[in-house]
Amino acid sequence: MVDVVKEKPVIVENAEKKTQLSEAFYSQTEAEVLRKLASNPEGLTEVEAKARLAEYGYNELDAGKKKSMIQKFAEQFKDLMILVLLVAAVISAPHEPVDAIIILLVVIINAIMGVVQESKAEAAIEALKDMSTPNANILRDGHTKTVKSTDLVPGDIILLEAGDVVPADMRLIEVSSLKIEEAALTGESVPVEKDLTVIEGEDVGIGDRINMAYSNSNVTYGRGKGVIVNTGMNTEVGKIADMLAQADETETPLKNNLNHLGKFLTAAIIVIAVIMFFVGIMLNGTDPLEMLLTSVSLAVAAIPEGLPAIVTIILALGTQVMAKRNSVIRKLPAVETLGSTDIICSDKTGTLTLNQMTVEKIYSNGQFFEKNQKLNADDMTLKVMNFANDTKVAQDGSLIGDPTETALVQFGNDQQFGLADQLAQSPRVADLPFDSERKLMSTIHQQADGRYLIAVKGAPDVLLSRCNKILTNNQEKIFDKASQNDILSKNRSMAKEALRILGMAYKYVDQLPANLESAVIENELVFAGLVGMIDPERAEAAEAVHIAKQAGIRPIMITGDHRDTAEAIAGRLGIIQPGDDAAVLTGAELAQMSEAEFAKKVTNYSVYARVSPEHKVRIVKAWQQEGKVVAMTGDGVNDAPALKQADIGVGMGITGTEVSKGASDMVLADDNFATIVVAVEEGRKVFSNIQKSVQYLLAANLGEVLTLFIATLLGWDTLLPIHLLWINLVTDTFPAIALGMEPAENNLMANKPRGRNSNLFSGGVFSSIIYQGILEAATVLFVYWSAIQWPVHSGYDAVHSDALTMAFATLGLMQLFHAFNVKSVHQSLFKVGPFKNKAFNWAILLSFALMMMIIVIPGLNDIFKVAHLDLFQWGIVVGSSFAIIPIVECVKFVQRKMMSGTAN
Repeated sequence: MVDVVKEKPVIVENAEKKTQLSEAFYSQTEAEVLRKLASNPEGLTEVEAKARLAEYGYNELDAGKKKSMIQKFAEQFKDLMILVLLVAAVISAPHEPVDAIIILLVVIINAIMGVVQESKAEAAIEALKDMSTPNANILRDGHTKTVKSTDLVPGDIILLEAGDVVPADMRLIEVSSLKIEEAALTGESVPVEKDLTVIEGEDVGIGDRINMAYSNSNVTYGRGKGVIVNTGMNTEVGKIADMLAQADETETPLKNNLNHLGKFLTAAIIVIAVIMFFVGIMLNGTDPLEMLLTSVSLAVAAIPEGLPAIVTIILALGTQVMAKRNSVIRKLPAVETLGSTDIICSDKTGTLTLNQMTVEKIYSNGQFFEKNQKLNADDMTLKVMNFANDTKVAQDGSLIGDPTETALVQFGNDQQFGLADQLAQSPRVADLPFDSERKLMSTIHQQADGRYLIAVKGAPDVLLSRCNKILTNNQEKIFDKASQNDILSKNRSMAKEALRILGMAYKYVDQLPANLESAVIENELVFAGLVGMIDPERAEAAEAVHIAKQAGIRPIMITGDHRDTAEAIAGRLGIIQPGDDAAVLTGAELAQMSEAEFAKKVTNYSVYARVSPEHKVRIVKAWQQEGKVVAMTGDGVNDAPALKQADIGVGMGITGTEVSKGASDMVLADDNFATIVVAVEEGRKVFSNIQKSVQYLLAANLGEVLTLFIATLLGWDTLLPIHLLWINLVTDTFPAIALGMEPAENNLMANKPRGRNSNLFSGGVFSSIIYQGILEAATVLFVYWSAIQWPVHSGYDAVHSDALTMAFATLGLMQLFHAFNVKSVHQSLFKVGPFKNKAFNWAILLSFALMMMIIVIPGLNDIFKVAHLDLFQWGIVVGSSFAIIPIVECVKFVQRKMMSGTAN
């Protein structure tokens, strides 16, 4: 019995949170922990439990403050681009109500989509709450009883057995072959064997605290008893929930780009409208009210009101393509953000590896065998690994049990060992279960000749001390010191390959031992061999890492596994050079670094091992401070804060918890690192296509603005507001959307990431918008001037009507021809392929038909105040409009020559 001193628990007061315990309980003995918690192995009394419940609160996660739908909706209107559109709608409403309605519809649709995305994101903490186990078996007043897990308090004694979910953070005080799967917290795929050893040192990672059990982890084997040390928000899961709630919502590059675009357009529109207003009044003597309306028309023409909707549609089309390639997008901007990714921080288990323990190498009967080599059917190492095993076979043929043991049986299946037939010939009659103290497991099998086979597997260092013979070349020889050193050497060589190694031994006895004790059964054994296992890398992961590096993206491995394992896998994948341990940093080493020191050294490391949740967030932030766009993958609860902090959080669809999925921007349907690289390529294509749409829209709008501005300076009446509205509606929308469906240009993944500071105007887009907008305006004004100079009809009204119609038709058709130019910023239209995109072809035909309809259909031309044109006039219009293609081709040719010369 542990002596109990009734003293007040050690607590830290926090004004904003419930009282919490603050102790490194793993570094204290069971007696010390019980004493500090004022508890005992028989449990608390009901009276004390109620008092502590009032002090510490319920064992549940805080729900946090939730925004109402109205608040969420209102916040969508804080974006500058949206405000610009709203101002334009208000100003234009009295004179152009249709234009105002279109703008408002676009804004409302975007706001609704934003609310939907934000509501989905809030599911992360709710999913954390749902993971909690509803009930727990505890000791109260010395009796076992079942209570709701929400009523648990520090000091409660919990009873654990296989199948249970740990209800709170606990210091273990009794264990019996206890194994707990903590992958959601540590990322380590193999269940942890628990014992009561006091752990020395500070900043010991969760995965190394073998005397602790943590909330929401799963008991896979054995039994145990523990005392609760923290509940609710003070558990490790609670800390993750708190980090998740407080994590900064990073601005996506696309959102930043659109904000910058909005600011630029706002300033430009205000300046141009003001200049035009005063010029019209002072130079032309135009009525101020009329000039105000003209300036407003100019402002409306300058605003690409369809841009937010078009960007949304392009992103949505990208999500459909990605979904077909196993990338499920939860937040639309993530599509484009992927394309700017500089760093991919990837979890090892299940993403770069298969998350399935597999036999990699065997040393048996005096020689090494690789996993794909055939062993003899009577090989004793093969027989022992299958006999000393508790794996069950389900009705569907799948294997159920400890991942290590199922890996051994699966290897036997691959070797056509025929376990069922073997057990029928050598039935299991007794066993000695695995124990974490002796680190061995034994089974006894009756043989046809009346003897008994004892099969033993376990930790090599322990097993070797129990052997007095060794099987070599099918002969049992004395296991002398030289032989033992030789086996230890081979064990070390396998360990350097990051293999998890088990030893196999056996002996035959004439009679079933009456005393099934380790000292009797597990001694004077014959050493059979060593089995090395690993969670192997995915076959396609190494190629994906190579492609990522080629694209200028740096893969970073972050895992809860041991340093050696992480280093070996990273070396095999090409993330680091094999044996480059300088590129590997452990969580403990990271914890010793200050923020400033780590910021200086972050570029040195490509692999992080034995990390905790706060370490992952530090790594992501450090790279973001370097100006990098960071993608972070993860499947566990421990990954959620880093997933939210990253520019693009990537959750796992198969093995991922609902918490990690809820915090992610994208979910991989196949949990495959290679899928991320595919998604990056799609993201780059999406950004390129958004750039094309922006270039097309702004060049067109600039052409309209300059046409109106210069015409006003010259005193010409070129275009009416209704003309601009129709052109924007017809020629902007359909081609711009279709440009978003353009196939990827060649060598898209051969370019380096564009970087966080790049924008929608980079890569020559801005200069192209300027000269192409000027070209459009110059062409329209030239056509208008020529119609005035060489009229087809007589009379001022007829001449003016013809000139207006030709200017209107030229501007509309030229924009459609120009859409072909922006299929590539620099590449020739004929190299890109003018008619590859079927959707684009149909969009151009539809827009062309709508433009022609206004001019040629009687009645409609009266509404739009345009006239019928003869063949000569149409020739001028079509020829002038088409001229933008060869002119831009010539400019592109010169640009390519200049870039080629610069490169040389």
